[in-house]
Amino acid sequence: MQPTLVILAAGMASRYGSMKQIQSFGPSGETIMDYSIYDAIEAGFTKIVFIIREDFSDAFKAIFEPKLNGKVETAYVYQQLTSFTGLREIPAERTKPWGTAHAILCCKSEINGPFAVINADDFYGRDAFKKAYDFIVNKCSDSRFAVLGYQLNNTLSDHGSVSRGVIAANDKNEMADIKEHLKIFRQGNNIVSEEVGTITELPADTKVSMNFFCLSSSYIEMCEEEFNTFLDKNMQNPKAEFLLPTMADNFIKTGRGVIEVVPTDAKWFGVTYKEDAPIVQASIDALVAAHAYPSNLWA
Repeated sequence: MQPTLVILAAGMASRYGSMKQIQSFGPSGETIMDYSIYDAIEAGFTKIVFIIREDFSDAFKAIFEPKLNGKVETAYVYQQLTSFTGLREIPAERTKPWGTAHAILCCKSEINGPFAVINADDFYGRDAFKKAYDFIVNKCSDSRFAVLGYQLNNTLSDHGSVSRGVIAANDKNEMADIKEHLKIFRQGNNIVSEEVGTITELPADTKVSMNFFCLSSSYIEMCEEEFNTFLDKNMQNPKAEFLLPTMADNFIKTGRGVIEVVPTDAKWFGVTYKEDAPIVQASIDALVAAHAYPSNLWA
């Protein structure tokens, strides 16, 4: 079994304001993705599938191909508005991609076995990749998936609210529910979620999803089935998204199988806002200084 890592890098970065997926943060010009790929290869992943927009594919490949050539198999998938929409006419108001589950669906031709999926602009930590690889080679099946469960207090930005999938688990450490909270932030010494004007406090150790899932190719088949239903309901809504966590929840609620919550105490960092960039750079510098990573990953 040769696990694949899928990297979601086609987002519009609306809150950040530029193509943060290819911004340099490491001492030798490394992106956040470079560290994820490095950790994935170290853990045992043998193929990387990048989901990108076709309009910046040349610039993207120019950055990553020289680094990764001979180190890992790579493939590129374009998430396009017309992918898997059949004969439907795309409304002019629709400019953003259909969402993360649609992005996974676009990988149909490149995935025929178990895989993990991550965001391009999140630093996940080596522990998460080791645990993901172990799950995929030992437990993953068409009826058993996994989500890496991060502690909420390890996933916040100091510069604004974040969106997180809050996980509820049963006594077998299997996901019972996942609910997307779109506005989580610190309020004094507390962590709160705001929804339609209502403030709810969340415990610091609440398990949340950072879109790091371990799945089998049957997940893609499920997405293809459900995407048509999504389009029937949401074609005219320019902001509707077909999301990976929503389909994971659907997998559970329809009795297709279980999703194990794999806990990690790794500290996340990422670039939701421009103001996060210096913190990310300082965090990477500290890891390099502590010899967790070489100063040039691909030398």
